[in-house]
Amino acid sequence: MAGHKGETVINPVVQEEITGCGIASVANILGKSYAEMKSIANAMGVYASDKSLWSDTQYVRRMLSSAGVETSTNEIPFESWSALPDLALLSIKHHQEDGKNFWHWVVFKRVDGQAFVLDSASYLSSSTRTDFDEMKPKWFIEVCYGAVSA
Repeated sequence: MAGHKGETVINPVVQEEITGCGIASVANILGKSYAEMKSIANAMGVYASDKSLWSDTQYVRRMLSSAGVETSTNEIPFESWSALPDLALLSIKHHQEDGKNFWHWVVFKRVDGQAFVLDSASYLSSSTRTDFDEMKPKWFIEVCYGAVSA
């Protein structure tokens, strides 16, 4: 897609650390590189090596908020792909370790009626996914478009 003002350029960020999906997802929303977002996150005391990134929503919320991007206050149960807002953080790959919930962060986007997921996992052949039946979101956080800078 062209990069005219108001158009979305899809150039997905791939996580550079095995635990960096939260940082990469925020980078995908803000249009930053992984290195830029990692530097910002580290300055905020957020590190990919912290397993809490997989089990606490406050880290991604803080990173987005510091960039002036608003999110829904609560996690919203996933009902269907069509019911999702145009921009959302999704939790997939839910599992438990020592009684604690963990997940993988991905970004859902709908642009001009076309829905897709930006998945930062480095093992994927393409970071832009439309295999919706394969992903099993449990809940999502709405990301408010109006606050995202162009």
